[in-house]
Amino acid sequence: MAHSTLSQVSLAVPTGNDISPRRSVFKRNIINFGNKPWASNLSFDLKSRNAQKSNPYIVCMSVQQASKSKVGVLPSELETAKEPPLNLFKPKEPYTATIVSVERLVGPKAPGETCHIVIDHGGNVPYWEGQSYGVIPPGENPKKPGSPHNVRLYSIASTRYGDSFDGKTASLCVRRAVYYDPETGKEDPSKNGICSNFLCNSKPGDKVQITGPSGKIMLLPEDNPNANHIMIATGTGVAPFRGYLRRMFMEDVTFKFRGLAWLFLGVANSDSLLYDDEFTKYVEDYPDQFRYDRALSREQKNKSGGKMYVQDKIEEYSDEIFKLLDEGAHIYFCGLRGMMPGIQETLKRVAEQRGENWDEKLSQLKKNKQWHVEVY
Repeated sequence: MAHSTLSQVSLAVPTGNDISPRRSVFKRNIINFGNKPWASNLSFDLKSRNAQKSNPYIVCMSVQQASKSKVGVLPSELETAKEPPLNLFKPKEPYTATIVSVERLVGPKAPGETCHIVIDHGGNVPYWEGQSYGVIPPGENPKKPGSPHNVRLYSIASTRYGDSFDGKTASLCVRRAVYYDPETGKEDPSKNGICSNFLCNSKPGDKVQITGPSGKIMLLPEDNPNANHIMIATGTGVAPFRGYLRRMFMEDVTFKFRGLAWLFLGVANSDSLLYDDEFTKYVEDYPDQFRYDRALSREQKNKSGGKMYVQDKIEEYSDEIFKLLDEGAHIYFCGLRGMMPGIQETLKRVAEQRGENWDEKLSQLKKNKQWHVEVY
């Protein structure tokens, strides 16, 4: 149902001392939703002068649909395909999609900026949860004059139905890559990330060249709805897991999830948390099926007094994690490449303490297709 004006933003925010939900925010001046079908789901008066005076930030739209009653989705054909779509559009012939919205996801104290970007592909570039789109930023490749830029891959942060549940959009979670000169400490725009800045600076209606979808390693296995899924993310690596969780807990789809989903998310501080309201709502609505642990490196300490990283959380819950893996759970890792050595060292140490050989265990997990890694 489309509305010509956006009057309200809606959000269910749980309460509770142990969860301490934080609202994702974005600056008012980058919003321009236009006449979009999901604008009607929103409750917070954007036109309120009092709100403008008292709060320069407003609630992030990405959580507006989180509620226990499942959301209807279309088109139904997206459920019936036996194989995931792959490489429908290639770099030499990309699809021209349209930016729907760009939202700042993080609070003012977050180091850096991360944006939630909704792209309208018109239903022409379907994908499955866990896949990626390629984005070709405008302009020419400085290393190959006359040629377009290389493709940058981004994990898709929505389900196959998109944030508007109509199968026509995809969402990306993008951190703006900014380069600071180590000597002067000043930003050097000439060395900033070309694609991330293009996406974060884009406005509704702007065109974007996309390729894909690509990737099979992070597809959510749905053959066993009772299976358990352990998801470990750093920063924007949470993108595919947002898609998984919306499919598990938000949408009314043929996949009827009955297992346990457990998300570990590592970021710098509370203001850097991504989609925290959505995840917190699932904890409230599905306490027996969803666990959510945050590692805030600049706010929490590990047992040794050092910074808290995701591997410290893994170690904290290692007995449960290893038991779940022994019972056939899937484990996924997504984020910066640098996250894996520390995690692997922790898992190896824990395995040895348990009298197990980690290399053998890892080999078996891979053989059983329980081990899924996507780092960049």
